[in-house]
Order: sequence, then C-alpha cells, then structure tokens
Amino acid sequence: MTTRLTARLGATLAAVLLALPAAADITIEDAYARSSSPVAKSGAAFMMIHNSGPEDDRLVAARSDAAMRVELHTHKEADGGVMQMMQVEEGFPVPAGGMHALQRGGDHVMLMGLTGPLKQGAALTVTLVFEQAGEMVVEVPVDLERQPGAQAHSN
Repeated sequence: MTTRLTARLGATLAAVLLALPAAADITIEDAYARSSSPVAKSGAAFMMIHNSGPEDDRLVAARSDAAMRVELHTHKEADGGVMQMMQVEEGFPVPAGGMHALQRGGDHVMLMGLTGPLKQGAALTVTLVFEQAGEMVVEVPVDLERQPGAQAHSN
C-alpha cells in the first residue's frame, strides 16, 4: 500500500510540475515608464520581452495599481500620414527563442487614468499576463529623461 501511495504521489507531482506555466522562459529587460508631464493623466511602460523557451507565447494583458486602466497599445499610420495610437486586443506575440520590443512609437503598455504622477526615479509595479507563462510581476522604474532609442545597460 505504501508503494502504491508513493507511486501515486509521484505521478501527481509530475503532472503538477508539467502543468506549471513556463514563466522561467520569459524574461524582461530594460523596463521603464514615462509620462509627458507631472500632471499627465496617462503614461506608458516599455521593455524588451525575451522568450528563451521552445514554444511561442503572447502577452495578452497587463495590470497596474498605478492606473485605472491598463491596455496593450501600438501606433499605426492613419490617413494623411498621422500616427494614431490604438489598443491591440489580441496582444503581442513573443516567438520561441526570440523577443518582442515594447518601445516608444510602437507597441507599449498604456497606463490610462494615472492614480498619481509618474515621478523620476520612482517605480511602479506592472503585472504582465502571458498565454503560456501566466502572470509575471515586474517593477518598472520611471525614467522621464530617457531619450528615444536609448537603452539602459546593466552588468
């Protein structure tokens, strides 16, 4: 009876481990947030999402207490060459062995109805939701001085 119980517990543990999300395959680098001014009602978070796993994944949502609403957005060219920001309801693909850049002028996490100002040097907590990897909590530093295309270097 003990052998049967041990075998059953081992099989259950193996099934649970196989069912765990592949969060270790997703890593976030160079995250930062910005707003246009100290009194702005909206802001955005940017980052590099890397997927070292063998399966494609997709960022499908984001949440943060820093804003009343958080959406995944991108910029598209509208009529007359004007850039327009819009929600991407299907989310952003993160290919196996690849990455997806959330950057200014492109895909980003949009923070609408900020609950407080985004102050230089502060940080906000953002929960990213992936189809395969599940939820990942990221501390995003506020960098109001970051220039487009500039990346922080870490050791």
